[in-house]
Amino acid sequence: MLPESISADAATRDPAAVAAMYNTFCREVLDVVAPLVPAVKPQAAFFEELGASGMAALADVVRYAYEDKGLLVILDGKRNDIGSTATAYARGYLGPAGQSPWGADALTVSPYLGADSLEPFVETSIQRNAGIFVLVKTSNPGGGLFQDLIADGRPLYRHVAAYVEIMAEKTAGACGYGVMGAVVGATYPEQLAELRAEMPHSWFLVPGFGSQGGTARDVAAAFDGRGTGAIVNNSRGIIFAHTRKPYAERFGASRWQAAVEAATRDMIDQLRAETPAGRLGPSGT
Repeated sequence: MLPESISADAATRDPAAVAAMYNTFCREVLDVVAPLVPAVKPQAAFFEELGASGMAALADVVRYAYEDKGLLVILDGKRNDIGSTATAYARGYLGPAGQSPWGADALTVSPYLGADSLEPFVETSIQRNAGIFVLVKTSNPGGGLFQDLIADGRPLYRHVAAYVEIMAEKTAGACGYGVMGAVVGATYPEQLAELRAEMPHSWFLVPGFGSQGGTARDVAAAFDGRGTGAIVNNSRGIIFAHTRKPYAERFGASRWQAAVEAATRDMIDQLRAETPAGRLGPSGT
């Protein structure tokens, strides 16, 4: 799906060559979106599958985002373990340059191993002015297999949400939000509203907008009354806009960056019109 100008050798299986394409593509996406958005979310898996060259490309992309473009970086790695291993994940991924080799401002984390697996991430986040987003109610159709199981009279995701809110309230800063946030999908708008009411101190990272079917109206409940508290993620709908209607007809592959900009601006306009984020005014992001 990369534009032809970057994937000239699309048939290559050389990991180093593919990693170089990813690096160039991500940098050129960042060049377009940096003036328009506050944060970006690289997905670690696509770099990791390329081995060492892919990981080097990811590090370069993260560094370019925060050093050259001034963006917050949420690394989507869905990490976790217990004890010293969780601490190593936290120290490795979270924190500014000089403290962390990756330099991520936030990391997505799985809660399945329990409180002792999350505490090292919280401690590191406090020390390094970073944060984590815990998987609470994910956007994928199969998420309910475990997340919706009833335990002690309520779904499992509600138990996870309650713990996240406790930790968020304990670590809340002047803005009212803490270092622990929640991943809550746009594809479940009713649960999104329910969880926002129960989690007033928790940032929400909201996947599922765009390609997965979530709309601006679906994510409206993720925001607080001030129009803050949520980060709405749009991946394929932005970075591959040149392959999708209506942008493919307007721009085509040769003007793929213009398609990225148009799709980003359209999303911003939709969020401004349909959600409390519009209360931030024309310059709000």
